[in-house]
Amino acid sequence: MADIGSDAKIYLKPGGFLDSPQYFDEQNKRLNNSLLWFSHVEYSIFEENKAPFRNLVPVELWDKIASRLPEPVQERAATQFANLTKSHSSLQCGERVLRFDQPHVMGILNMTPDSFSDGGKHDGDPQIAADAGFDMATAGASILDIGGESTRPGADTVWEGDEIKRVIPVIEKLTQCGAALSIDTRKAAVMEAAIAAGAHIINDVSALLHDKRSLEVAGVSGRPVVLMHAPSSGKDPHKSDGYGNVVTDTFDWLEQRVADVVAAGFEREKIIIDPGLGFGKSLSDNLALMNNIALFHALGQPLLIGASRKRMIGALSKEAPVDQRLGGSIAFAHHAIQQGAQVVRVHDVPETVQAAQVWRGMRDAGVTAQV
Repeated sequence: MADIGSDAKIYLKPGGFLDSPQYFDEQNKRLNNSLLWFSHVEYSIFEENKAPFRNLVPVELWDKIASRLPEPVQERAATQFANLTKSHSSLQCGERVLRFDQPHVMGILNMTPDSFSDGGKHDGDPQIAADAGFDMATAGASILDIGGESTRPGADTVWEGDEIKRVIPVIEKLTQCGAALSIDTRKAAVMEAAIAAGAHIINDVSALLHDKRSLEVAGVSGRPVVLMHAPSSGKDPHKSDGYGNVVTDTFDWLEQRVADVVAAGFEREKIIIDPGLGFGKSLSDNLALMNNIALFHALGQPLLIGASRKRMIGALSKEAPVDQRLGGSIAFAHHAIQQGAQVVRVHDVPETVQAAQVWRGMRDAGVTAQV
């Protein structure tokens, strides 16, 4: 590896997940504190004006391989490997504790007339929306994500006062539902109102960049926050100039954003990351991200994936309309869980919870097998 420059960038991706890791104690590592154990590390090295170098290494040989890297690259590799094997702290969300030793389902509750999937379903009737939220919680949703502004391509911006009127009555009615409540917003005033009403988590598609007050509001609140990648923090979060490599570009952006938020005083343990599927990304971009979900664990934060009913499902299934994308939504959610995603954000809660429970049963059987 003598020809690798000190300015090269390395990316680590866990692979070779084992059904029964107990049979191979020295040949695997646990992915975070999840029910997944990986036996290999796929590493990629990128240098300017050179083709990427990629290799696949058994975990028991990783230290030997890493010791041959140039010092700055070696340091980055060590940080990423430590992130793959760290245990994520639990999040206290009111009376609900979110532990990350198993995947969580986040149910989507849109209080908008124009969301791409279910716009208008609950608009204007907080009780109907709350009833739907209670049903999701009863079906097994750990988190309910309540939003009052659509971020679909071409959607109009909603005045913060109207957004508050849409979401606050619903949050107030759901404070005793048993699930953690998340406010899906880009606006500081909406965050403040939602927190006062009982919201436990802030989910911002602009990663606290759209509103200059958001970072302060989130930090002062002490609430966990979801930082999502979008190519623009302006009015249109889908505005994009394209990517050199969508996977590494998104990884680098999230890495820097987490660092900036932590530097501003936010607790790292309360940050969840989201690569932002469908936001300013083509079908090939989205599929590249889905195929590399496991790489994002190297950032050291719990990972949220939201692919439910999105346009890419229609593109892969003969243009199936939004209300006929259940199968594709389950396929993407199941894939994300298999790659270690700690949270999947979905519209179809009962079906996704069932898929997660079946996966959990298979994992439990694998790690307790006595064959």
